[in-house]
Amino acid sequence: MKITVVGAGNVGATTAQRIVDKELANEIVLVDIVEGLPQGKGLDICESTPIEGTDTRIRGTNSYDDTSGSDIVVITAGIARKPGMTREQLQETNAGIVKGVTEAIVAKSPQAIIIVVSNPLDVMTYVAYKVSGFEPRRVIGMAGILDTARYRTFIAMELGVSVEDIQALVLGGHGDSMVPLVRYTTIAGIPITEFLDQATINKLVQRARDGGIEIVNYLKTGSAYYAPSAAAVQMVEAIVKDKKRILPCAAYVQGEYGLRDTYVGVPVKLGRKGVEQILEVPLTAEEKAALTKSADDVKSNIAKLKL
Repeated sequence: MKITVVGAGNVGATTAQRIVDKELANEIVLVDIVEGLPQGKGLDICESTPIEGTDTRIRGTNSYDDTSGSDIVVITAGIARKPGMTREQLQETNAGIVKGVTEAIVAKSPQAIIIVVSNPLDVMTYVAYKVSGFEPRRVIGMAGILDTARYRTFIAMELGVSVEDIQALVLGGHGDSMVPLVRYTTIAGIPITEFLDQATINKLVQRARDGGIEIVNYLKTGSAYYAPSAAAVQMVEAIVKDKKRILPCAAYVQGEYGLRDTYVGVPVKLGRKGVEQILEVPLTAEEKAALTKSADDVKSNIAKLKL
């Protein structure tokens, strides 16, 4: 198994480190356009393997030639959000970056599965899909896992319980219109409404929607990378180990939930072939309307692309 991580910034380097620590590949390539950056970070991670007791080989490079024959490629390249900047404002710059990266990936690893982490997530995943010409199952966006993790974290903090006992699902686009499904949120199988009143639940839902910008506002000059990298690696692990995990990911919908020709967060079965199935969970009229609106927001931004 050979895995390439594109982008040696905080998200990319942390993703590579997590893959090494979990020994999910024999070989990892960390590629970036900045000379010396991937080489230095790759060597630093490599020097941690004797301590961690892992034998995964990792190397940094500025050449896509070294990525040839990758089974999975994780795209983290792109500029990060700054305070006051929406994900949509990132679109024009990052679309050009993701387009170029995808073209390079396809030339060297035509059988790869692509996981997109770059923002605005759903639109960038669509860019990778259109540019690559790959089947939709092989181009997937990381978003729902991160959004759900944030939602679960805030519930755990509010209730003072283990995050392991909180089951939740967040659908829709990775942004302000994401759709946390409160009706499917449980603590050890018990509905969240048995623990919290509606006003508190609404507050937690809104905090989940604002989870990314909350961190951006704290950091001032950067954005989140620990949780995003963890979410991306959960997807990598599901594919590498053919785990058939049911996870919320940005997938290309072709009629599911009444949506078509866009990428949006939905529950998928993730295995060695990529997205093996999109699961359609029953939604109320209100939930369906919220998901449709979220998908429409993504489609309106896709329409602005100049590919």
